Amino acid sequence: MESIEQAEKPRTGRARNTLFRRLVDIVSMPSGGRLTQQDRHMAADILLDMLFHADNEDRAMCARRLAQSKEAPRRLLRYLAQCPYKIAAPLLEENEAFDACDLRDIAMTGTPDHRLAIAKRKNVPGMVSDYLAEEGEDHVLKELVSNNGAELPEQAIDKLVRRSRDVPALCPIIADRLETIPSHALTLFWWADGPTRKRILQRYASDRLEIIDSCKDVFEMMADEQWADPVARKAIQLIERRQRNRAALERSPFDSLESAINAAALNGMDAQTAQEIGYLSGVKPVTAAKILGDEGGEALAVLCKATGVKRDFLPVLWVALKKPLELEEGVVHPQYHHVSEVYEILSVAKAQTILRYWNWALSSAYSPGAVQAGAGTSMPANEEAEFSAAQRTARLVFGR
Repeated sequence: MESIEQAEKPRTGRARNTLFRRLVDIVSMPSGGRLTQQDRHMAADILLDMLFHADNEDRAMCARRLAQSKEAPRRLLRYLAQCPYKIAAPLLEENEAFDACDLRDIAMTGTPDHRLAIAKRKNVPGMVSDYLAEEGEDHVLKELVSNNGAELPEQAIDKLVRRSRDVPALCPIIADRLETIPSHALTLFWWADGPTRKRILQRYASDRLEIIDSCKDVFEMMADEQWADPVARKAIQLIERRQRNRAALERSPFDSLESAINAAALNGMDAQTAQEIGYLSGVKPVTAAKILGDEGGEALAVLCKATGVKRDFLPVLWVALKKPLELEEGVVHPQYHHVSEVYEILSVAKAQTILRYWNWALSSAYSPGAVQAGAGTSMPANEEAEFSAAQRTARLVFGR
């Protein structure tokens, strides 16, 4: 038997525990009964005050009970979602009451586990995706981009493309997202793996037929103006149909682009020959250098197809760049085989679009706006360097 002294001693915590559970019951009640929203919010305010003094076991029980509740006040849900991950997990994984501001705040103050759970949610709002694209850990980014329920606004894709330079596993997933546009894909091409590059070239190249047809009279206007307008001259280079540079041929020591390729194979690809190949192909030196120095070689297939170089010259250019044609005698090197397949699947028109886009974009690395941005100079948000797809591509490709 317990002594009189023991019987008179209060049972510490019994009332608190009972009240705590009753409040959880009230807050988690479905709508449609006697409980008013005013009473639910009042009960939630009291419960939240008790949670500040509760142990993790009680907090976890509360989070589990509210995981499916759409009616629970969000202030209470936000508090529990920012508790240690083991407590927050059921809410982050299942509760649909959070809005974009809630999830962004949780992502900002939470741990990598919190951010991963948010990236896996059935629906991820655009502003949350944008934050995760900027600040999320590598494994969080991969989960986010793989989640078809995640809304990825253009700003988020911009950031993901930049992050993909250091997280190569993102490249094929970004390339397959419906939100990805040509400027994104043709930028990350430069650090993507071979299969992803092939998919990018197949999916994102266009033939520009409507653009060319709509702007064909502009060429005559520009000729009448002696091509004096630099803005129009830069813009039209992405639209023009003809690829090879006839004017460069008149000044070149080679009588054709093919002759320059043959010379490179026979005598070695020195800087002058590489430059001539670029000029005869109608691209700027910076673009030619990037293509000829491309480790994977898919860009060479684009160059040859776009300029009308016959398939027989692709292996000649390959050898000129000291790339292996065979693994051993009679066995084609798999990388050359892959690149030759890329050459075959591309139409001339689509290859020209890709080559012209690269030339238009990569040469922007040396525009005044891009140099200023690369130097870290503060610029207004509406300036060319902030919004130009060409300059963004150039900065990313050249690591500026």
